[in-house]
Amino acid sequence: MSIVFGCWGQDGVLTKERTAKADQAAKRRPRGRPKTVNDDARRAEIVAEARATFYELGYGGTTMDLVAARCRISKQTLYRLFPGKTDLFMAIIVEHRASMLALPRPADESLPFDKALELIFMIDIDEDQERERDAFIHLAISESQQSPEIATLMHTYGARQSQRMLADWLIEQQRRGLIEIADAASGARMLMSVIFDAMISRPGRPKDWPDRETRLRHVRHCIAIFTAGVQPRKGDR
Repeated sequence: MSIVFGCWGQDGVLTKERTAKADQAAKRRPRGRPKTVNDDARRAEIVAEARATFYELGYGGTTMDLVAARCRISKQTLYRLFPGKTDLFMAIIVEHRASMLALPRPADESLPFDKALELIFMIDIDEDQERERDAFIHLAISESQQSPEIATLMHTYGARQSQRMLADWLIEQQRRGLIEIADAASGARMLMSVIFDAMISRPGRPKDWPDRETRLRHVRHCIAIFTAGVQPRKGDR
């Protein structure tokens, strides 16, 4: 008994106070395991960090280990979400495609054909979005020249997929009786070539436009010419 009660000196009081504080802290903490980031949010964080790393170091200079370190996650987590560097770059291409074409469109959209095209090609994006889009284009062009693997990814998951989505949209507009077009795939390729040529600045090429307003007028003019060319003939309606 004397040994037990001998513990309740000054040290015993401090121990009792610490125990009480710990109990209070435990009551304030939420029950259950700490909140974790879900896979979709984690993927978005990884893609954003990987994109910045690709811009900085290029495809060849970027490693999965470096991306994991910069994201402050384990390599096991990174490889679970993205099995390899190719998969990671492919995810960036898919995300970039959404910044180039706003497709698919809402099923109940009822805009005039030319106005819908302006929204699809996002011709009024702000300067920050333009810089981000141009940065990826410059990276893609540079890396495609050095790596056949990147050129294939860009064609398969970038241009080809974009053309297919735009062609599908044109076919739907024809089904609704808003346009007449003999070859939707050719029309999609034509639109993308003409409009992106005006909207995207390519590395090593001088700027074609004195200002944004002049460029936008040109793009709208291109859309107007295409729209006029696919208008249904009155005699056929």
